[in-house]
Amino acid sequence: MSYLLKTLTKKEEIDRIIRDTIDEVLVLRFGRCSDDVCLQHDEILAKSVRDVSKFAKVALVDVDSEEVQVYVKYFDITLFPSTIFFFNAHHMKLDSGTADHTKWVGAFHIKQDFIDVVEAIYRGAMKGKLIVQCPVPPERIPKYQLLYKDV
Repeated sequence: MSYLLKTLTKKEEIDRIIRDTIDEVLVLRFGRCSDDVCLQHDEILAKSVRDVSKFAKVALVDVDSEEVQVYVKYFDITLFPSTIFFFNAHHMKLDSGTADHTKWVGAFHIKQDFIDVVEAIYRGAMKGKLIVQCPVPPERIPKYQLLYKDV
């Protein structure tokens, strides 16, 4: 499904799409096209892109590209897929009850969850908010336990 969505492999491409997306939510999925969970996530994104086309753009970012490592490090992307949202070049945060509000980690379970999240971000951004409450029920939010060595 990743062939249906624009894939970004250069820092300049990411900079341009963030800067040029005005009055729409920009959804950037960071991951690998060869990863099974990323493919599941990409399928949901591709099926949903038409439904959110009036208020959102969706693009994929290949984390294996050397040129995008500055974004991978800046957003602390260690688990794939990770989805980051922007509105008018501002990073939008999502309070989903997890420790990390900066991104959605993991795949969405169903298409409607993704649509609801993007719509909530759009409505919040139009009101001037930089963080919004996640509309997805807690049982459908992927949970990851962070493990630390020698702590």
